[in-house]
Amino acid sequence: MSSRILTKSLAIATAFLALAACSRADTGVDNAAPAQDKGAATEIRLGYFPNVTHAAALIGVDKGLFAKELGDTKLTTQTFNAGPEAVNALLGESLDATFIGSGPAINAYAKSKGEAVRLVSGATSGGAQLVVKPEITSAADLKGKVITTPQLGNTQDVALKKWLADQKLAVGAGADQVNVTNTENAQSLDLFKKGDVQGAWVPEPWSSRLVLDAGAKVLLDEKEVWEGGKFPTTVLLVRTKFLQEHPQTVEALLRGHLAATDFALNNKVEAKQVVNKALKELTGKALGEPVLDRAFDNIELTLDPQAKSFPQLAEDAVTAGVSKEAADVAGLADFTLLNKVLSAAGKPTVDTAGLDKK
Repeated sequence: MSSRILTKSLAIATAFLALAACSRADTGVDNAAPAQDKGAATEIRLGYFPNVTHAAALIGVDKGLFAKELGDTKLTTQTFNAGPEAVNALLGESLDATFIGSGPAINAYAKSKGEAVRLVSGATSGGAQLVVKPEITSAADLKGKVITTPQLGNTQDVALKKWLADQKLAVGAGADQVNVTNTENAQSLDLFKKGDVQGAWVPEPWSSRLVLDAGAKVLLDEKEVWEGGKFPTTVLLVRTKFLQEHPQTVEALLRGHLAATDFALNNKVEAKQVVNKALKELTGKALGEPVLDRAFDNIELTLDPQAKSFPQLAEDAVTAGVSKEAADVAGLADFTLLNKVLSAAGKPTVDTAGLDKK
């Protein structure tokens, strides 16, 4: 081969490789082949929130149920106030798995163009309410009022804004609009007591705290807007690469999750005590018994993530004005390990509702 032909061939090859690299950089997605199974991980970094809707996570950590199943794999935990924070940690690869709301789970999948994360289990159905000042008796009464949610774009933020849109109520600071703000849950309680906000769409135990500790009333339980009263408040999300490289570890995590859920269902009194102890350690304050009882009454702990609801949740984000277009959730779910764990325990498997196929 002549030197001129060789030089030309090398130039073409270099240009092709550069183009491929640019393509990955432009999309933010590495289209390399799937990662290979590397066996059990040395460490798994798990996120969750100090909410009753994350009861399975609180119990699994406190009772050592995750650690027992993980064996030699070190469990490192981190808590968050709301989903968008946890999403940033997942996409930044400083977190391997997290209990999280359904809305941010969809957002993480969409932001990574369907590559970075997979929904591997449910955790909680129900447990979110719109609670308001007693004088507010209808949706129309929310005009000119300040209503808060935990964080912009989180599950409750999307739910509130979607519901307001359905009620033909605009979001904004005008007299005929609803002023939606975002506040950490603990702060929303103080602001409500001071009269700086007139309502909140929040998860348990915060809705119960507002009702029992601050005199709020329930204007709407989110169960009322879902068929059968079931909707995924909390699910378990895992980084795709971690799932591919360490399926054994994810399976162990799911066994611990099942053990924590079964413990809560079979030992209700002790489960409440464990959750309350964990909340006190994480937030500095335990819940009163009436608040704890009401919060637990409003949730259903289940490993079924209600997969059929996710296309609607993606549409709701558009209606809420949080997303410009509905995220394509096809391929979000991978329940292979979940159903393996459920089958081994003699429990019914969960339906993917087609969410596992792109």
